[in-house]
Amino acid sequence: MNKQQQWNIWYFVGAFMLLMLFQSVWSTWRTVEPIPYSQFLSLLSEGKIEEVTVHQEQMRGRLKEPINGRQFFVTNRVEPALAEQITKSGATVTGTVQNTFLSTLLSWVMPVLIFVGIWYFVFRRIAEKQGIGGLVNVGKSKARVMVERDTGVTFDDVAGVDEAKAELQEIVSFLTDQDKYGRLGARIPKGVLLVGPPGTGKTLIAKAIAGQAGVPFFSISGSEFVEMFVGVGAARVRDLFEQARKAAPCIIFVDELDALGKARGGGTFGGHDEKEQTLNQLLTELDGFDPREGIVLLAATNRPEVLDPALLRAGRFDRQVVLDRPDRKGREAILAVHVKRIKLANDVSLDDIAGITPGFSGADLANLVNEAAIVATRRGAEEVGSHDFTVAVERIVAGTERKGRLLHPHERRVVAYHEMGHALAAASLPDSDPVHKVSIIPRSIGALGYTMQRPTDDRYLITLQQLKNRMVVLLSGRAAEDVIFGEVSTGAADDLAKVTDIARQIVTRFGMTQALGQAVLERKSQTYLGGQTIGIREKDYSEETAREIDLAVRKLIAEAYDQAKAILAERRSVLDRGAALLLEKETITPEDFLALVPSGSQSVKQ
Repeated sequence: MNKQQQWNIWYFVGAFMLLMLFQSVWSTWRTVEPIPYSQFLSLLSEGKIEEVTVHQEQMRGRLKEPINGRQFFVTNRVEPALAEQITKSGATVTGTVQNTFLSTLLSWVMPVLIFVGIWYFVFRRIAEKQGIGGLVNVGKSKARVMVERDTGVTFDDVAGVDEAKAELQEIVSFLTDQDKYGRLGARIPKGVLLVGPPGTGKTLIAKAIAGQAGVPFFSISGSEFVEMFVGVGAARVRDLFEQARKAAPCIIFVDELDALGKARGGGTFGGHDEKEQTLNQLLTELDGFDPREGIVLLAATNRPEVLDPALLRAGRFDRQVVLDRPDRKGREAILAVHVKRIKLANDVSLDDIAGITPGFSGADLANLVNEAAIVATRRGAEEVGSHDFTVAVERIVAGTERKGRLLHPHERRVVAYHEMGHALAAASLPDSDPVHKVSIIPRSIGALGYTMQRPTDDRYLITLQQLKNRMVVLLSGRAAEDVIFGEVSTGAADDLAKVTDIARQIVTRFGMTQALGQAVLERKSQTYLGGQTIGIREKDYSEETAREIDLAVRKLIAEAYDQAKAILAERRSVLDRGAALLLEKETITPEDFLALVPSGSQSVKQ
C-alpha cells in the first residue's frame, strides 16, 4: 500500500468521525426530554401539554411551560390497558427512547464498506498479482523515478568502456548546458540505444548519465508496457512521456527494449495485437516530442537483430553505442572499481588478474571480486590475497572442487596423462599461452580435471597456424591416452566439440583452405546471447561443396591429432614424470610446471 492509498483511507475515517459528531450535536441541539409514560398521563390530565404528535411507537409533543428548561418531550407508547393496570399498582410506567439515526445510517453505509473492502483487499490484490492491475491505474506508467542522489552512480563508478563514456558524456552536456551546443544549431539526440552482450554495464552507464547530469531518471523495463488488456501498453507509453515532459530535462531509460520493440510481422494475424500497438505508440511519441524539451530516451538491449527497423532509423534512435566485453586494460580498470569495497592484500596484482580473465564482462568481474572475498572469509583470512582470486576464477570457469568424488586408480591415471598431454603440447608449440595450472581434482561442471592457460595479452587477429596449434593442444589429451594406453576414453568429448568447431570455422567462415578458396560459406550469428542454430543448418551451397567441407574439416582434425601424438611420443619421458607428479600432488602450479618443462627446452615441430 502506497502513501496515496493510506491518505485516502484516513480521509474516509475522518469524514465518518465528523458525521458522527454532527449527529451527536444535532441531537443535543434539539433538547428533547424523554419522560415516563405515567408522567405523560399525569401531565395530560393536568392540562400542561399544548400539542401531541402520535407515531406508531412514540409520541412527541410540546409543553405549555418548560420543565427543567426543556419544552419538548418524547415518550414511548404503551398499551392503554397495560398502562392503566400498572398505574393502579403505583409503579411508574416508562420506556426507552430509541435513536434510530445511527442504525439507519449504518444499514446503508456498512454494506457499501464491506463490498469496497472485499474489492480492495481480495480482488484487487489478486488482480495485481496476476498482472492485471487496478482498473483505475491500468493505463498508468510503472516507471520508477529517481533523482541524482537516488541513482548513486556517476561516471567514476563506470570503467572499461572509455569510448562509450566519451560518447555519452555529450548527452550530459546537452542536458546541463543546452545553450552551448545550441549556438551552432545542434540539437539534443532523441534516442540513444545501448547495445552489447549481457553484463557489460548498459544499465549501469544509463544510471551514471542521470547521476552525472543530476536530472530525473525514469527507469522502466520493456516488459512492463505489455499486459493482458489490448491498449494498456500504448496508454502507458503516453503516460510515461507525459510525466517526462512535466519533469524535463530528464532521462527515460527502457531496459530490455527487445521485449517491446520486436520487428512487426507481415502475416495475416499481425498488426492488431498488444505488442504492435505499444510499439506503434512508442514510434509516434519518438516522432512527436520536441528535442528542445530536454528529454533523452535511453534504451538497452542485447538482441538488436530482432528490433523493428522503424525503431532504429535516424530521428528516433539517433545513436547506437556498443558496449563490448572489456580488453585487458579495461578489465584492470573495472577490477580497480570493485576492489574498493574489500580489504586487499599487498600481493594482489590487478594486471595479473585481468590477464587470466579474458572474455569476462563487467558483471563477471564484479562477481569474481565477491567470490574472492568469500573464499578469503571462508579460510579465516584478514585480507583477500592473490590465491583467493585464482581460486575464484577456477570456481567460475570450471566449477567448485568435488574432492569427495573418488575415482578408480586407473581412471585417475588416465585423467593425469590426459591433462599433462594438454599442458605438454601447450608448452611445446610457439605462440601458445603459458600453462598456469594443471589439476586432476574433479569439478562440479562434470570435468574430471582441467588445464588452465594464462593469455599474455588480448588477441584480435589469429593466424591459421595459431588456430591449428589450438587444435593440437585440444587433441593432445586424447593423444596422450592413445600413446600411453593404446585406447581412448570419453574424457575428450568437450575437446572434440571445440576442435570440430574451430576446424569448421577455418573452412567455412575464414576461407583458409585452398580446396574451397576464399568463399564464406556460413555466416556468423549476430546475436549477443551466444545462441546456436537450432535444427538444420541453413546453407546456400551444393551437396558437392558440403562434402568438400566435411573432407576438409576431417583432414584438419586428423593432421592436428597426428601432430599431437608426435609431440607426446617425442617427449614421452617428460609426459611420464608430469603424470606421476600430478598423481602425487593433484595440482601443479606454474613453478612446478616450469621445473618440469623448462622454457628453453620447448620443441617447435610444425
